[in-house]
Order: sequence, then structure tokens, then C-alpha cells
Amino acid sequence: MTRSARLDLPGVPQHVVQRGNNRHAIFVADADRRFFLAALRLAATRNDVAIHAYVLMDNHVHLLATPACPGAVGRMMQSTGVRYVAWFNRRYGRSGTLWEGRYRAIVIERDDYLLACHRYIELNPLRAGLVARPGAFGWSSYAANADGIPDPLVTPHPIYLALAASAARRRAHYRALFEVALDPPMLAGLRGGARNARRPDSVSDTVT
Repeated sequence: MTRSARLDLPGVPQHVVQRGNNRHAIFVADADRRFFLAALRLAATRNDVAIHAYVLMDNHVHLLATPACPGAVGRMMQSTGVRYVAWFNRRYGRSGTLWEGRYRAIVIERDDYLLACHRYIELNPLRAGLVARPGAFGWSSYAANADGIPDPLVTPHPIYLALAASAARRRAHYRALFEVALDPPMLAGLRGGARNARRPDSVSDTVT
């Protein structure tokens, strides 16, 4: 079950979505994605937010994140957004906003939705027709969660860790989840939540 996030609840994961203004590209080159991930990692560390899953699409970003204190996700997104827009505008000789406004977020209230949200996020490139399998896309957390490839941004959630006692078995169980389609009602809930989630009132992550 998901619902719009009205505030950052400590220890409660959120599905966060940030889109480009008018659905325009927010990443043009791999260097852009690398800078964004570095800025996000710095902001997540400083604000004590754990990132469990992510994907960087051409015109939007999905994150699964758990804050340790109220307001942490908002501060993380603001810091990341401001740093990235400044970089992007300098790099491409542009000015003005890059984002579609404030990010959207929904709280993940049920344990079974957490791993479903993992899959929803990491399957984005496959649903978009960019790759034939999730591991072929280089800008998501799938390699870390499914194959154990080190990713300094990713912190495993306890529910993920509970898949198995050993890391190898855990990754095998995780990969097996991707062999089964998401339950249609659950997929509809995640998709609808991502589209209709409330924008937090208190934080802006746009710059001009």
C-alpha cells in the first residue's frame, strides 16, 4: 500500500520521483548521470538518507529512499537538485528551471510493496524499451541488488536483507523476483502513486 508523503517519516521508505520540466531530458550524456549520482550520494550521506534502489531515465529519476529523521528526503532532494541544475546549466549554456517543479513522493506502507517498488524502479528501462533485461541498463541499482556489483550509493533495506542469510542466496532470490511479472493491482498502485503523488510543500529543488 502506498500513499502520498506529507512529511519525511523516520525509518519509513519513500518512492521519490523527479521529472524534467515538460518531460524534457535532464540527462544528455553519461557525464551528467555521473555528476548527478555523485551529488545525490553526497546529499544522502549528509542528510542521513538510505537509498535502496534508483534509476536514471533520460527525463526522470526514481528513488527508493528511507530517511533517518524528518525532512531529510526534502533536504537531500533540494541539495541534489540545486547542485545538478547549476552543473547542467553551465555545461549546456542554458538558464532557468530544469525540473517539473518539486519532486513527488509516496510512502511505502506495506512490506510487500517495498520489493515490488524495487522491481518497478529497476524495470523502468525495460518497460521503456531501452533494454531487453534490467541488467543491461547501466544507470540503475539493479547491478548492486541483483549481482552484488559495488555501488556506494546503495544501502540494502532490512526487507531485502531478509531474503536470505547469505549474500549469494539473497541475490539469487532477488533475481528470481524479476522472472515473475508484477501483480497487476500492485503495478497499477505503484504506477498511479508515482504519477499522482503529492509534491511536498516545504521544499523547492529548482533554481533559476
